[in-house]
Amino acid sequence: MRPFVFVNIAMSADGKISTRERRQVRISGSEDFARVDRIKAGSDAVMVGIGTVLADNPSLTVKSPELRAERVAAGKDEHPIRVVVDSAGRTPPDADILHKGAGRRIVAVSRTAPQERVEALREHAAVVVAGDEAVDLRALLAELHRQGVRRLMVEGGGTLIWALFEQGLVDELQTFVGNIVIGGKDAPTPADGTGFLWEADFARLRIIDTERLDDGLLIRWSVERG
Repeated sequence: MRPFVFVNIAMSADGKISTRERRQVRISGSEDFARVDRIKAGSDAVMVGIGTVLADNPSLTVKSPELRAERVAAGKDEHPIRVVVDSAGRTPPDADILHKGAGRRIVAVSRTAPQERVEALREHAAVVVAGDEAVDLRALLAELHRQGVRRLMVEGGGTLIWALFEQGLVDELQTFVGNIVIGGKDAPTPADGTGFLWEADFARLRIIDTERLDDGLLIRWSVERG
């Protein structure tokens, strides 16, 4: 058993999520920010990879006081569980994701993560050990399900998103396409990693709906199962 997994991304019109220096770029606007806050508030957990933590230092908190109050009224924490996929235990102990906002944190590491890093992380978060050299995503999702996570939002980055697609672990993709062109062959995309070699292996999507937001387009896709 695993949670329902949906990926939420904002990308430029040419399919980039940041510059080649991995500098964060404002791609969407206030309407999309509000949408993301709503779907985050409706999730049991929000997950990112270590690259996103190191590059952007996100808190992954729900920003709206009204949405936080609704979660509390429903018997939940103000914020969803924050989850970091961090095979080598590189999450800085002072990272915002470990300190900003009330609620639970989970850092998933592999068995090769240095013990001193793991112990430092345990002062601020629950640590899940899954996988030998890299985090076993299937095992992690099973553990999250065991802990009550039924709806998991994935916010990046491209390496984690690619791994989830490669292993068939994504149920829905929500893509905001902004009205800018970033360019650069080395600029990160929504699904980095090695990529599929054969067309038969491609992840196939079906459009659920589309909506104009800000100066861009929101597309919701479901992932078709072969």
